[in-house]
Amino acid sequence: MRADARRNRERVLVAATEAFATDGPGVTVAEIARRAGVGTGTVSRHFPTKRALYDAIVQDKIEKLETEAAALAERLEPGPAFFAYFAHMVDQASVDYGLAGALSQLGYDVEEAAARAGYDIKRSLGSLLRAAQEAGDVRDDIDVDDVKALIAGCLARDDSTDPDARRRVLEITVQGLRAHS
Repeated sequence: MRADARRNRERVLVAATEAFATDGPGVTVAEIARRAGVGTGTVSRHFPTKRALYDAIVQDKIEKLETEAAALAERLEPGPAFFAYFAHMVDQASVDYGLAGALSQLGYDVEEAAARAGYDIKRSLGSLLRAAQEAGDVRDDIDVDDVKALIAGCLARDDSTDPDARRRVLEITVQGLRAHS
């Protein structure tokens, strides 16, 4: 790929990442092109569909989440690692409508997109969950699909009029996940 084509591709990715984060998956290709300072044809040459562009961005975000999961698992005990990762996913998605939509699976299969990039987000989340359960920190009757639904639930809380709302919902959810002795 020529140097100018690489630069244009990167500009499109940066603009699209920002556009999806602020405006969500409904942002138009024309708006992404405008923000990147390129024509819609340039966007289409690099990403034949808006879905392909969204996939590229989500895969990058999933890679970062996977890296964070591995780092937490290395640094922390199982329970704290699981709860930190859970909170991290909610926090990241709360400021990124594109990621929130992907994690909430609103018409988008994030697991499929992650698999195409060589990641298994469900396995990573499941590994952290099982380790926390084995350590006695998380209830045994919770599975990874429950955790995914709880993340989506935390993201569903609109905090536009109450900036502490999502944090409260997160704290309530974490308390509900904890194993009770």
